[in-house]
Amino acid sequence: MTPPAPTHPSDPKRELFRHTLATLAYRGGKTLRHAPAGFADFRGGEGLRTPGQILAHMGDLFDWALSIAAGQQKWQDSQPMPWDQEVERFFAALRKFDDFLASPEAVQAPFEKLFQGPVADALTHVGQIAILRRMAGAPIKGENYHKAEIQIGRVGADQTPPKREF
Repeated sequence: MTPPAPTHPSDPKRELFRHTLATLAYRGGKTLRHAPAGFADFRGGEGLRTPGQILAHMGDLFDWALSIAAGQQKWQDSQPMPWDQEVERFFAALRKFDDFLASPEAVQAPFEKLFQGPVADALTHVGQIAILRRMAGAPIKGENYHKAEIQIGRVGADQTPPKREF
């Protein structure tokens, strides 16, 4: 009897998905690092979420993504904590999700659904925070992201420096 084929690391969907998470960590790290004092509470306009609220939501997204992948979908709305704590929470949630994907555990949802829900939402929110940084007078530098050193599994706040910013 032939043993079942492993689901990873040879699963190209899983590896591309993990690369997407590493890309999100790289881009997210760039927008979150060196935020000015008070940025978490910056108001871009009437009725808009603050950067702190957006970041708390991003942490919630990856807690939710992990619950979906584990087959026990659960959502919670977290109240924002101080900026540095929310940054830590975001990267910790991203790490837990990536660790699950790196494990031999079966993913209980299609990768396409995980991408179109929590991951795509988080990518949108990284862009929102970048725009809010510019509006708050603390823009981040542009970069040739094609040249960025992004590696599967590197999903923490500690990222390699940009190769070429402009």
